[in-house]
Amino acid sequence: MTLFEVKEGIILALTAVRTNKTRSLLTVLGVLIGVASVIGMVSIITGLNNSMAAMIQSLGSNVIYVTRFEPGTFGNPSEEERNRKEITLEHAMAVNKNCPSIGAVSPQNWGPGRKIAKYGKNKITAFGLVGVMPEYEIVNNNFVWAGRFITESDVRHKSKLVVLGSDVYRTLFEVTDPLGKEISIAGQGFSPRKFVVIGVMEERKNIMGRNMNSDIFLPYNTYKTLYPYERELLLLARPKGPELTEKAIDEIREVLRRERGVPYNKPDDFAVYTQENMMQTYRSITGAIYLVMIVISSIGLLVGGVGVMNIMLVSVTERTREIGIRKAVGARKRNILLQFLIEAMTLSGIGGLLGIIFGLAIAMIVKLATPLPAGISIGWIIIGFSVSVSVGLIFGIYPAYRAVKVDPIVSLRYE
Repeated sequence: MTLFEVKEGIILALTAVRTNKTRSLLTVLGVLIGVASVIGMVSIITGLNNSMAAMIQSLGSNVIYVTRFEPGTFGNPSEEERNRKEITLEHAMAVNKNCPSIGAVSPQNWGPGRKIAKYGKNKITAFGLVGVMPEYEIVNNNFVWAGRFITESDVRHKSKLVVLGSDVYRTLFEVTDPLGKEISIAGQGFSPRKFVVIGVMEERKNIMGRNMNSDIFLPYNTYKTLYPYERELLLLARPKGPELTEKAIDEIREVLRRERGVPYNKPDDFAVYTQENMMQTYRSITGAIYLVMIVISSIGLLVGGVGVMNIMLVSVTERTREIGIRKAVGARKRNILLQFLIEAMTLSGIGGLLGIIFGLAIAMIVKLATPLPAGISIGWIIIGFSVSVSVGLIFGIYPAYRAVKVDPIVSLRYE
């Protein structure tokens, strides 16, 4: 195949597209839909992957989570998981005392139900009320940028103090210095109470659509006075070093099995995992999405391929006389075959390019209109375009073969 033959085939294909715009668009519509669905979905999944990676990076790679449920089943736990005992503050204290590889433990809990916080005429309802220990900063790699964080003394004396997330601070105080000011907080089961602001947390990136800056933190024992019936908590622990992560996990499992009275011949009735386990669970979910995406796009590409084959067969019939003339002046079968293959590949390639543009546009619209992130994957863009061109190659073989078999003598008399 010479460069001249390729150039000629592409020019003829573009000429056909310009001459029959509507027919050409309908021909490549299946390819366009197939590629657009792939690019759009991959862009959203890429954004989610980047968001998950950002979460792991922001927390550090060696944070250990202890929960009642296995990772990935929080929304739909099994019957056995629902019947498990809660992870409580006593368990957290046992881990902190009896696990030598653990550097810090952070038990934390979120107040349920509707809440409202006020300062003057400003108020906020979309926030989390979180009971924490002083170790929260170290374990979560999240520190104050103004004022101070909660101390052991604050927890012990059940002090009515709070630390604000950056969005909560901006909503309630705008540009006013919040330190030392009192805010009013009311929630499910308790009437409005006054709390003194002692700090503001540094701003963090949103993770998977969750606003990480919309929490109000208060001493854990103070939290317990507001929600005395809330026993279950999320337990986070950070080993003294990344190399001690596996050893720390084994120590946590041993301590919790003893504390929870799990017989030696029974499995754990709790889950201990790291961010990497969360990432693996997440990849298994996105893997299923990829499979569905491939099936959907394959149907579109199949329909598009049939459309390309159909239009190329029509083109062969319309250009029978042209084929005869080309053969009469010396064109070989190879030249005719390549000409129609290149035309088919160019036609489907145009559909692929349009599909890439539409797919990226869909992803950006989703990013702007919803909390879902989106990212561009150059690799999948290349794959999408390559597949679209391959569709033209595969489905263009039969029409090209029909063109090669045209009898030049008969074709010269064709009208």
